[in-house]
Amino acid sequence: MTISPARKIAFDILRRVESQGAYAGDLLHEALASGVRREDAALATEISLGVLRRRRLLDFLLERHLKKSPARLDLPVLLAVRMGLYQLLYLQRIPARAAVNESVELVKQARKSSAAPLVNAVLRRAAESSALPLENLIPSDSAPAERLGILHSYPTWLVERWLARFGPSRTVQLLDAGNRPPPLSCVLHDPGRRDNLSSSLAASGIRLDHGALLRDAFALSGGSPSHSVAFRNGEFSIQDEASQIVPLLLGVRLGERVLDLCAAPGGKTAPLVKAAGENGLVVAADRHSHRLRAVHEQFRRLRLASANLVELDAARPLPFAAPFAKILVDAPCTGTGTLARHPEIRWRLAPEDLVELRSLQLSILLAAIEQLAPGGRLVYSTCSLEREENEDVVEAALAQSPGLRRAPARSVAAELQPHLAPGVSAASLIDSLGQFRTLPGEHPCDGFFAAVLEK
Repeated sequence: MTISPARKIAFDILRRVESQGAYAGDLLHEALASGVRREDAALATEISLGVLRRRRLLDFLLERHLKKSPARLDLPVLLAVRMGLYQLLYLQRIPARAAVNESVELVKQARKSSAAPLVNAVLRRAAESSALPLENLIPSDSAPAERLGILHSYPTWLVERWLARFGPSRTVQLLDAGNRPPPLSCVLHDPGRRDNLSSSLAASGIRLDHGALLRDAFALSGGSPSHSVAFRNGEFSIQDEASQIVPLLLGVRLGERVLDLCAAPGGKTAPLVKAAGENGLVVAADRHSHRLRAVHEQFRRLRLASANLVELDAARPLPFAAPFAKILVDAPCTGTGTLARHPEIRWRLAPEDLVELRSLQLSILLAAIEQLAPGGRLVYSTCSLEREENEDVVEAALAQSPGLRRAPARSVAAELQPHLAPGVSAASLIDSLGQFRTLPGEHPCDGFFAAVLEK
């Protein structure tokens, strides 16, 4: 029996995510670059990301049929049964026979033929009981966070945090949002050419619609936008709407000196370069040379004059002689606001990571503050939902930086409002402290935080 290209791709991606620490999104982009039918690309994406999102629940259900921990299985066997069970539970259009048989074949091709009867038996038993309500399978005495963690497939410690901070209703919304495919948004680099771009993308089976939050953001659906001619020609970039908003909060003006720390891959740098204009100066810094090469490639694709690229450790004192009017600190973080887009993150995080990252984030922010000119503006942002990485870092920096203050909420909202889509109020995105915040499940985008600081 042959295995469909989609399942081969998904199996290889899941194997590399587990064994190499790779990210599924990057691997999918690489695997689907060319020569893959649209239907196969869609199924490979659904299976690989779906298995990662639902991993805990899948293993919980598998344990009932295996009578032992799934973790004791060889990795190829474990991945094959996870894939098969995911299809049985969530992809009703796929015949159960195909889901079971191709999982068995995957094990055989991985040279684990001795496990083929086990995979076949487990998945057939799972298929017979797949109609049972999942809630009824969880012990009735399970704690709320444990129960939600199993049902929605998240680590219990993370669910506990969110319940304490957001309450039950908002937490369930957040958990649900993390298990749905996120919106695919883009920024048009020349909004006046929307009609031309729409026609070009339609020829590739891609639909272009208005975005939800920003005037110049657009939603994409169907096809593979990053493989289109229009993308290669720099007519648009794929970027979540919340991510698009962050650089707008700086309010860069023509001719200003701008510093973008932790700049790679350059999605937030590009609008800063446009706003500063030919007479401005934009420095894009990152710690790793290969990430700076990604920024350079981004600018080459967009046909923008490249920013000044500098390789440096942003947590150390910065080497610049003159201060900057505007600074963006898009800090490295846990990424808990992007779990729908990067589902493997939820299985790699540990509570102690928050402490470690907070220390790094504060060091970077304090170094940046030293480079901010009097009267200048700094935006500190993350794609994390965790207070330790957001408010706590900002409050610590304010306590250690005399003369630094939060920008008034009214001025932050006024800076953002002209960029928003009709009917969207900046007040719905900016809190009383002038902080920008989005939450999956409440907003149609990733979860972001940004604080606007002034000297």
